[in-house]
Amino acid sequence: MTSHDFPVLQLKRNEERRLMAGHQWVFSNEVDTDKTPLTAFRPGDVCRVMSARDKMLGVAYVNPHALICARIISRNNQFSSLQSLIVNRLQDALALRERCYAQPFYRLVYGESDQLPGLVLDRFGDVIVGQISTAGMEARKDDIVAAVKEVVNPGAMLWKNDSGARDLEGLPACVETAFGDVPDRIAISESNVTFHAPVREGQKTGWFFDQAINRKSLLKYVHGATVLDVFSYAGAWGLTAARAGASEVTCVDSSATALESIAQSAANNGLQVNTLKGDAFDVLAELHERGRKFDVVIIDPPAFIKRKKDIPKGEAAYQRLNRLAMQLVNRNGLLVSCSCSWHLHSAELVNAIQRAARQLNRFVQIIETGGQSPDHPVHPAIAETQYLKAFTVRVVGE
Repeated sequence: MTSHDFPVLQLKRNEERRLMAGHQWVFSNEVDTDKTPLTAFRPGDVCRVMSARDKMLGVAYVNPHALICARIISRNNQFSSLQSLIVNRLQDALALRERCYAQPFYRLVYGESDQLPGLVLDRFGDVIVGQISTAGMEARKDDIVAAVKEVVNPGAMLWKNDSGARDLEGLPACVETAFGDVPDRIAISESNVTFHAPVREGQKTGWFFDQAINRKSLLKYVHGATVLDVFSYAGAWGLTAARAGASEVTCVDSSATALESIAQSAANNGLQVNTLKGDAFDVLAELHERGRKFDVVIIDPPAFIKRKKDIPKGEAAYQRLNRLAMQLVNRNGLLVSCSCSWHLHSAELVNAIQRAARQLNRFVQIIETGGQSPDHPVHPAIAETQYLKAFTVRVVGE
């Protein structure tokens, strides 16, 4: 099979520059719909993307109903089949993860960064949990499952296709087993702590592998420290701190189910943690009223800014959250401030931290800057693949 076997999607004049620089997305307003109407394609169809001067830009899959109407999956004119392409991509992705991780717990495929746009695969030992966010990958679901069996050969695979991104592509939400026996919770080991990720009912795929490198980096600071883990979810920050010798750990989350899971994980690992249920902003304010202080405070919230129009409100929320957290930090203690909002640039999170410090008349020093773990590689041409920020801040005084 060659690229010439696929129909053409032609761009308007001067719309090819971003794609030639390595980006993979084609927006609907970039297409010359007079020459190649989008209505001629069905969701998931494969096409050749051509410049206005008939230069081949890549092979892509199409969704004529989406703003991002095509996503490039190959720059190569020759390949034996789409199935073979997916297998090769998985082999490349696995090679990176096996180089970086001693145990099979990681994000195996990270969408565009692994040249499989719209696909996420997380590995929990012998179980793969996948998420598809685009019509193009939805149409290749059987090919993906076959490739996973060939390259990884796990015992089971679950599709956790319930993300809001599917709405933008006109895809239904569903959670279904692809093959094998997938339990509701899967054991995962991190920093000598065993957790049980709720892969069916939990957030995302059940675990946040992207923060693993930052959680590990924190451990050298927590021996003998009192630690507050806010937005704790399954307690990954807090329980690893407890294992590393923290004298006291308190986990805060609005979900009773999450806190029950933390308590169970603590008991299973022979660790002691306290839990507080409630809205993070309210709990932080209440702890301040009670005069509580901690040596280390971790704030790892969900994305406050999901769309561009949310930026002003979101920036205010990050500043307020950092102020509430910072006023609980002991002199010379640490604040770990995180954001997974792509629309919040690193400089703006730093500004939020600094403005919070000035409001409290405290001096702060950023001593470590973190990002996402290596199983979430950054595509140099696609800024959206670099979203996670984590600053370890020393709070010197008042």
